[in-house]
Amino acid sequence: MISTLLSRDLPRSTILTLLLVTILVCLAAAPFLFPGVRSLETAARICIFIVLVASYDLLLGYGGIVSFAHTMFFGLGAYGVALASTHLGRGYDALLIGALLGALGAALLALLIGLFSLRVRAIFFAMITLAVASAVAVLVSQFSGITGGEDGLNYSIPRELTPAFRLGEVFGVKINGKLLNYYLIFFASLALFLILLRVVNSPFGRVLQAIRENDFRAEAIGYKVVWYRTAATCLSAAIAALAGSLFAIWLRYVGPDTTLSFTIMLDILLMVVIGGMGTMYGAVIGATIFVLAQNYLQNLMGAASDATAMIPVLPQLLDPDRWLLWLGVLFILSVYFFPSGIVGRLRAGR
Repeated sequence: MISTLLSRDLPRSTILTLLLVTILVCLAAAPFLFPGVRSLETAARICIFIVLVASYDLLLGYGGIVSFAHTMFFGLGAYGVALASTHLGRGYDALLIGALLGALGAALLALLIGLFSLRVRAIFFAMITLAVASAVAVLVSQFSGITGGEDGLNYSIPRELTPAFRLGEVFGVKINGKLLNYYLIFFASLALFLILLRVVNSPFGRVLQAIRENDFRAEAIGYKVVWYRTAATCLSAAIAALAGSLFAIWLRYVGPDTTLSFTIMLDILLMVVIGGMGTMYGAVIGATIFVLAQNYLQNLMGAASDATAMIPVLPQLLDPDRWLLWLGVLFILSVYFFPSGIVGRLRAGR
């Protein structure tokens, strides 16, 4: 049953299996294992970014397509929910309509970009996607009457998904709307991840990998390379938009910096490389490590700085304000010791 659920793509490594099971259990029971607002926020972000990174890996790792527009699709999904909730009210219908329209809009935009751009060389396609993403970010900032501009949009979601809705306590943990919201994010992210896992292990996914390895040979034996790449781009964009919708439901705020920033695109690239390209499980490992580092590395460095206060120079190096420096060092080390990503290394050494 588990093999079928995972589309017969098992971890194939004991250590990797233990890591994935640990992450799954921790995320599934996060409100009870790690009580507190910050830990729940971190767990929700991990769930959402697993889906976002996995959708990008469908493009980069399986299709060999380099795109810098993934945050644009992520933002379209988020703004879809925000605009629908603003104009249709705080109902579930608004969330559903906003998520579906955001995914449809992202897929259509990806179709246009793909049909006009995927015939050129990879570097030119990457530049085109970067230009389009930058243009969309500028438009969102300029159309303040619709999108809220730089200030973004605040909106209401159903009361059952907010902290104001209370159901009591279980094992000392308050069961409220925020916890229900978290489990909506968790199960939706799990379903989207399993869908992507099924896609990459289907005949469509196998053809994508063949195109990635040698597109000329794939075209010579009869596969329409542009069609497959365009389809992968549209599917990846739609899933990224749905991840953006989940992000909007969780935050109840959408702005250019939270969904359309190029910094998020760089973070996605780092997560893919750290976890391992061409492995959906790499998205799980990469997103978990990166989001945890973003949220807790400063705290760890602060504790280490205090503990080494009597040692010359070291407290200054471990100052929490230098957390980005050490995050960069961790990334360099991971690339050096795990050139195929953590998942690739674990599978090779099983």
